[in-house]
Amino acid sequence: MFQFDGKVAVITGAASGFGRAFAEKGASLGMKLVLADVDAGALAQAVDALRASGAEVVGVTTDVSDGAQVQALADASLAAFGKVHLLFNNAGVGAGGFLWESSANDWDWVFGVNVMGVAHGVRVFTPIMLAQNEPAHIVNTASVAGLLSPPSMGIYNASKHAVVSLTETLYHDLQNAGGQVSCSLLCPAFVPTGIADAERTRPDSLRNGAQPTRSQQAADKQLQRAVRSGKLSAADVASLTFDAIAGRRFYILTHPAILATVRLRHEDIEQQRNPTDPLSLKPEVKEAR
Repeated sequence: MFQFDGKVAVITGAASGFGRAFAEKGASLGMKLVLADVDAGALAQAVDALRASGAEVVGVTTDVSDGAQVQALADASLAAFGKVHLLFNNAGVGAGGFLWESSANDWDWVFGVNVMGVAHGVRVFTPIMLAQNEPAHIVNTASVAGLLSPPSMGIYNASKHAVVSLTETLYHDLQNAGGQVSCSLLCPAFVPTGIADAERTRPDSLRNGAQPTRSQQAADKQLQRAVRSGKLSAADVASLTFDAIAGRRFYILTHPAILATVRLRHEDIEQQRNPTDPLSLKPEVKEAR
């Protein structure tokens, strides 16, 4: 059983959504917190609110796509609290529309945050955790989009599939390395968070000059509707995630009803048939397109 009280948690994307909920849950369990986010203003507000509630917390403005900034986050964490016991590689962004209409900037932005952000977190923090020689845990936030391939979400899907494979491999590597570090893969479905408004955090250097295409506008509207319709809250997902960490459980599927669609994809592969639209079992989402 993983113990939380008095331990140190580092959370990326911590100013809103899942990250903020992880921070609030960790604080309620007596954890010391290092919050990281690219939005300095929102991060400061989150730090102030948690401190006001009695939490021991520091904030570090961090662009997780930059390996040097993730290293600086680790250095700040150790300077503040001496150790790291729990890491949430949680920061994420998204871009939609037909794949061929996505720009090189779209690919660079989404993969920089969603894939390289997780890779940098694993690369920088895992050796620190192993050297501590005490229980530690890593949670990588993927998505059900990492288990499926819904239309008009190609870049996001590909990035989250990468996180799924990366984290499953990390599990095996940690087992083979020995030690007391373990990991979990979080695959939520639609939850009311700030992911639908992630464009606000896109760096100016990676912004598109052209106006969004019709497919991109439609994908954005569908995402906005789907996120608003989510039945679970970020706090619900945080509770489920901490329960899984306590039990050292790897797969965290917050919406088990999605497993029917995951099975459908696996059957397509096993039977070597053409891919079935994963939204065929979710007509309410399909109709929102």
